[in-house]
Amino acid sequence: MKKILYVSAILLLAACSKPTGKEAQKAELADLKKQQSEISAKITKLEAEVGTKDSVKSTEVNVLTVKAGKFTNYVQLQGSIDAQDNVTAYPQSPGTITAIYVKAGQHVTKGQELAQLDNSVLLQNIAQAEAQANLAQTVYQRQKNLWDQKIGTEVQYLQAKSNFEAGEKQVSGLKQQSNMYRITSPINGTIDQMDLKLGQVAQPGTTGIRIVNADVLKVKANVPESYASSINQGDNVKVVIPDANDSLMAKVTFAAKVIDAASRSFGIEIKLPQRKTLRPNMTAIIKIANYTRSDVVVIPLNAVQRSEKGDYVFVNNNNTAKKKTVKLGSISSGQIEILSGLANGDQLITAGASEVEDGDKIKVSQDSAN
Repeated sequence: MKKILYVSAILLLAACSKPTGKEAQKAELADLKKQQSEISAKITKLEAEVGTKDSVKSTEVNVLTVKAGKFTNYVQLQGSIDAQDNVTAYPQSPGTITAIYVKAGQHVTKGQELAQLDNSVLLQNIAQAEAQANLAQTVYQRQKNLWDQKIGTEVQYLQAKSNFEAGEKQVSGLKQQSNMYRITSPINGTIDQMDLKLGQVAQPGTTGIRIVNADVLKVKANVPESYASSINQGDNVKVVIPDANDSLMAKVTFAAKVIDAASRSFGIEIKLPQRKTLRPNMTAIIKIANYTRSDVVVIPLNAVQRSEKGDYVFVNNNNTAKKKTVKLGSISSGQIEILSGLANGDQLITAGASEVEDGDKIKVSQDSAN
């Protein structure tokens, strides 16, 4: 019993001696300060060993020395290559094909006969008309000789002359009609498509032979009407043909004056020089120069950043990133026109610009392009 009372007394004294209220808070604060002091000492020691501190950390960047120059804005469109002369030769009258004189891939000249349709009935009519015309010519010649000798009447002479001339016209008309049963080439070129067969019935406007002059090519494209005032005949244009891995400079040779009501666009054409790598229906990327300005600052588009307060860039100011607000102009081929905010000689931060803030220490990479 005495032992139990003794233990209870010790516990009561310990509870009464434990700090409470402000004393406990002061003790806890002193302990935290001691821990903070120890942690700070460790941080300082480690920083000294590593040889760097967060306050002097530098971000490696690339810089580009700003220089004023010429800026050209391009309108980029997609078009296709077409032959300047790309036509289909049709018969002018229906008929059965009796002869084909050419084949696909063969070069032909303007007016060359390509195929013949059945005109046997017309040939018989022509032969009969020629016989009648020959008789009329003989009668006319004899009547003329008599008339020159003042023999016979003028009416007889005029009648013979009229019959002769009518016979000649009849023969000529029948021959022209017979020619309508021939398919001839309207241009110089190459047979690009030949679907005709012997014995086939050909129809005007439906059955023909396609001829292409691949020596004279052009690019055709449609331009949105918003560019109607800035794209005109004679404008410089860059044509890129991805499939041929080729590009060239040319001029707009034709620009339509009428806007298509359905597509709200107008057509343009660009004549191309002769090249063996180019073929009709190839895709072409067209870049038309519609705006040019000299002595203007142009920088890479990816160097510009945007915030709620506007567009800005960073420049190198004694190895410190300095923020500059800029006013932007036109964009073309990854480059942007700067109307204000930068001057010649400024060292624009390009690569690494998104990783710095105004006033940050920077380190210029040795690979920076100036």
